[in-house]
Amino acid sequence: MDNKIEVLREEIRQKLANAKDLSELDKARVEYLGKKGSITALLKGMKNLSNDEKKTFGAEVNKLKAAAAKRIEERVEELKKLQIEAEINAMPKFDITAPADLTRGSYHPITLVQRQCETIFKSMGFTVEDYPEVVTDYECFESVNIPKHHPARDMQDTYYLENGQLLKSQTSAAQNAILKKYGKNLEENGVPIKAIFPGRCFRNEATDASHENTFFQMEGMMVDKDISISNLIFFMKTMLSEVFQRDVKVRLRPGFFPFVEPGFELDINCEICGGTGCSSCKHSGWLELCPCGMIHPNVLREGGVDPEKYTGFAFGLGLTRLAMMKYKVKDIRDLNSGNLKSLAQFTDDDN
Repeated sequence: MDNKIEVLREEIRQKLANAKDLSELDKARVEYLGKKGSITALLKGMKNLSNDEKKTFGAEVNKLKAAAAKRIEERVEELKKLQIEAEINAMPKFDITAPADLTRGSYHPITLVQRQCETIFKSMGFTVEDYPEVVTDYECFESVNIPKHHPARDMQDTYYLENGQLLKSQTSAAQNAILKKYGKNLEENGVPIKAIFPGRCFRNEATDASHENTFFQMEGMMVDKDISISNLIFFMKTMLSEVFQRDVKVRLRPGFFPFVEPGFELDINCEICGGTGCSSCKHSGWLELCPCGMIHPNVLREGGVDPEKYTGFAFGLGLTRLAMMKYKVKDIRDLNSGNLKSLAQFTDDDN
């Protein structure tokens, strides 16, 4: 019986070594470890052995079974790696030092709008910051006055990760870091905090002509002494007039956002229908573009800024919706579709 184990062990070793792909390997797994496999047959053949022999022989068979299962797992990883290498080697070779053919392709409309907005705000003294897409619950919610179990969290169907972090559902997740980064300069040198931080956001929500589960925002904030709503309106109207190269009709209406007080919704007159109503603006003539308001004292305090001495405004400009309005894209889903026919019409000349 021991000889059968050794013979089978050698047979398994050779069979697994010679498996050329995952399909052959899976057949080998069934052949040896399946219900009707060779190793299972060894166990069934123990009926004529004594109890002591059964104990010894059974232990050896179990060792063989464990070793075969382990080797199959290792071989799976080896074959996967070989498959990836083969796919890489099969890819067409190209010279990375060759000059780019700039006639093939164009910037995405959201990229064009983002770069234009960055240029506009930099001309007004704002710095452009970057921030990760994966953040902590503290960054995205608690630091901006949205504690655990706050009902405002229900407005954002957030993607949580297994490690407790999340895909940021709003660019406001960077506010606390920006306040801490520039707060010392504000206090010691009287230099206002003026920063924008564009980024991609994620929410698990139903999609339609004006809603997507992945979209781009540009957060902005300014903190100094005696900042008011009039400052916010000035900067936003200046930005929009530069983007559209003309005066744009906007409206402010009250809105609740825990990180600002008071809070507003800045809406833009729908550029697609001219305000008459369409599917893009839900037939209202207006498109919500920018939640904004005066930064809540709790947010300033959490960022290390004294709300008794300083005030500030913050806004969350919807870059995706701004691109829709500028380029008259009727359905927001087109922007993430990868449809080259739709995207190929945009060039730097549009900026």
